[in-house]
Amino acid sequence: MRVPRPRSLAGQLFAMQVVLVALLVAGCATYAWANDREQAELSAQRQATATATAVADSPSVRAAIRTENPTKVLQPYAERVRRDTGVTFVTIMDPHGTRWTHPTPEEIGGTFVGHRGPALRGRTFHETYTGTLGPSVRVVTPVRDGGEIVGLVSAGIAVEEISEQVGRQVGTLLAVAGLALLTGGVGTYLVNARLRRHTHGMNATELSRMRDYHEAALHAVREGLLMLDGQRRVALLNDGARELLGLTGAVEGAGDGTGRATGVVGRHVADLGLPPGLTGALLASERRVDEVHLTDDRVVVVNTSPVSGGEQRGTVVTLRDHTELQALAGELDTARGFAEALRSQAHEAANRLHTVISLIELGRTGEAVRFATEELELAQALTDQVVAAVAEPVLAALLLGKAAQANERGVELTLTPESRIDDGLLPPELPARDLVTVVGNLVDNAVEASAHPAGAAEQPARVTVTVLVHEEGGGHELLVRVTDSGPGIPRQDVEEVFRRGWSTKARGGDSRGLGLALVRQTARRHGGDALAAHAACGGAEFTVRLPLRPVPQPTGGSR
Repeated sequence: MRVPRPRSLAGQLFAMQVVLVALLVAGCATYAWANDREQAELSAQRQATATATAVADSPSVRAAIRTENPTKVLQPYAERVRRDTGVTFVTIMDPHGTRWTHPTPEEIGGTFVGHRGPALRGRTFHETYTGTLGPSVRVVTPVRDGGEIVGLVSAGIAVEEISEQVGRQVGTLLAVAGLALLTGGVGTYLVNARLRRHTHGMNATELSRMRDYHEAALHAVREGLLMLDGQRRVALLNDGARELLGLTGAVEGAGDGTGRATGVVGRHVADLGLPPGLTGALLASERRVDEVHLTDDRVVVVNTSPVSGGEQRGTVVTLRDHTELQALAGELDTARGFAEALRSQAHEAANRLHTVISLIELGRTGEAVRFATEELELAQALTDQVVAAVAEPVLAALLLGKAAQANERGVELTLTPESRIDDGLLPPELPARDLVTVVGNLVDNAVEASAHPAGAAEQPARVTVTVLVHEEGGGHELLVRVTDSGPGIPRQDVEEVFRRGWSTKARGGDSRGLGLALVRQTARRHGGDALAAHAACGGAEFTVRLPLRPVPQPTGGSR
């Protein structure tokens, strides 16, 4: 047996709205019918009152009452008034109720059917009463002559006539109500047809379940998801996007999964304080694919996809954290550099060995010994200098590898005499990976800037590195300074070199313009900074300062 599918939300709303419109129209029609009947009765009372009082105030009526046969004069007069005013009857009688006039001549001389007491006391009154002509709304008023009540006048309108009048009005009312019901039904159908398109025919249970899935998905997805409306205002962002963009400090209702953040949702992208390059990517109308951008402490890969539909255009943005991947890539580049340096050294060692062997075969043993000794002393001197000055093994290995790479490109890499990092000075909060990022990128850019095309060098290509830990402001800081003999940095670009994407053909360097930006990002993540300046030798000088927290020392005690 097939279980019937619940009616869609649009269908339920349509049925409910049709019922509500029908009830509203029926209620209005009932009220209008009752009001029209009441108004018709009041109108009949006013019409009958005006007719009766006009007849009672007529001098000819008072004169006819004083004659021996009042009916002879009053009957034609009363019928003429009845026809002219449209009332059902005009009855003139003596104070005892004997009729002098009546629409039916046979009823003349009979007794008036109805109440007369208030009129005999001099007051005009009205009532609904059933007389010889059936139920009617009637008015009875006295006829005065010199202060004496000499007769009574009654004018009335049959209830049947009032009902016919109300019936005609109700017919018009029902036509208007039917038109209102039809218009409301068509309008409701059109509105709900649009709602059905937007809800894809789903019922309330399905929509609620989809909302639950939506919230769960936003929480489960580790990548950042950001949605912008047509005016580039933030419409939604998940937990991952808040973290990657550094907006975690303004979350309202943590854990609701809806991305509702105080001061974020509804704000324009340009007002979020993001880096200019990232802001430009989010504001761009064209599609962006796998663009790398830097925030204050992360490397973020951005993908944007414009969305068109309805009246407004929007943008869906996905964000991936590549901070760890970029660091690993830096370490991989360093390892690859080490391998290339070892390959180069092996090639050079083979050449030197062949030279030594050839000198020995030629019987020039002394020259062979001097040649081998000089090469060993040169290589060992740099190794001894680095190992003696830098106790951090990863940094020492990095400098030796970079020295070999620089030598292969014709650049002399030297370590300044004041360089010194003793063992145990670097705290655990400064991982070796960050040291590789800072020193490796600075040295790579310096070597690239100092290397000259073959035969074009007018001065030695040199890179000087200073690494030391010293006291500063009552604490310790790590100082890394790299100076090159390249063409230097244009004065207007001293700050721009740290912006993601900056590069010049003269300096070369990272083709994506990411290396120096990563250096400053890493420095600022640890509370320091990176600066660029002109070197005394005419090249560029980069300085990185990282404040260091003291490394806790083990306390000793006697037993």
